[in-house]
Amino acid sequence: MAELETVLEGLAFPEGPRWHDGRLVFSDQHAQQVLALDPKTGAVEEIVRVAGQPSGLGWTPAGELLISSMLDQKLLRLERNGTLTEVADLSGLARHNCNDMVVSAEGRAYVGSFGFDLDRGEKPVPSVIVAVDPDGHARVVADDMHFPNGSVITPDGRTLIVGETIAGRLTAFTIAPDGSLSDRRIWAQLDGALPDGICLDEDGAVWIACPLSRRCLRVREGGEVLEEIATEQAAFACMLGGDDRRTLFVCTSEMALNTETVKTRPGRIRAQRVDVAGVPSV
Repeated sequence: MAELETVLEGLAFPEGPRWHDGRLVFSDQHAQQVLALDPKTGAVEEIVRVAGQPSGLGWTPAGELLISSMLDQKLLRLERNGTLTEVADLSGLARHNCNDMVVSAEGRAYVGSFGFDLDRGEKPVPSVIVAVDPDGHARVVADDMHFPNGSVITPDGRTLIVGETIAGRLTAFTIAPDGSLSDRRIWAQLDGALPDGICLDEDGAVWIACPLSRRCLRVREGGEVLEEIATEQAAFACMLGGDDRRTLFVCTSEMALNTETVKTRPGRIRAQRVDVAGVPSV
């Protein structure tokens, strides 16, 4: 396959990409922005600024943007008038910063959290996944998670797959009609790869961004690596998009503190064509 192409640069720390309405929508975490890129024209639009540092993104059935706000541990909703509304305060449930999330077709958000202060080098401790129902009710649906990070929901709505970064694995759960999780199982144990953001393709394989080893892997259930793409920088997240969903967009940057990346702007969105299309994401 062709090498990765740079489609956007000058970012601080891009994360949480989603393909939505013909554009790549993503968080520039350290710059406190949610941005949208039109790959055809190169045009970039600032959708909203989030002082608490945006991470995971998704949409309600009504088309409203949901945002995981990391530092203040909140789930926010962008209203039609451009204001941000608090959907749920997760500070009493999440352990340290909120992080990536996935939103179900019903509008239920599954939000991961760090569990410890990563920037200060604290010893890792397990954390939780919090489910936030459309009415704002929040509850812990999975505990003892080793840095729950990127996540996807299968097209039938029955399975949640989440990357446990520190454990080096993808873990799957069965989703009940009320949104609760059960039947926890290892979907793929990874060899020398720590998963960050992930996305799902039509063959049921998962693309995984691996920041420390600077690569993206395409993995099938059981752990077989089907494809590998090297990245010059650390790869923090990926998403399949484009008109045919056969473009893999990769968010890359350097492993640095917020103040440094905002100053130096090393972040990029890179892209490569792949053979198998992605599944629609909410």
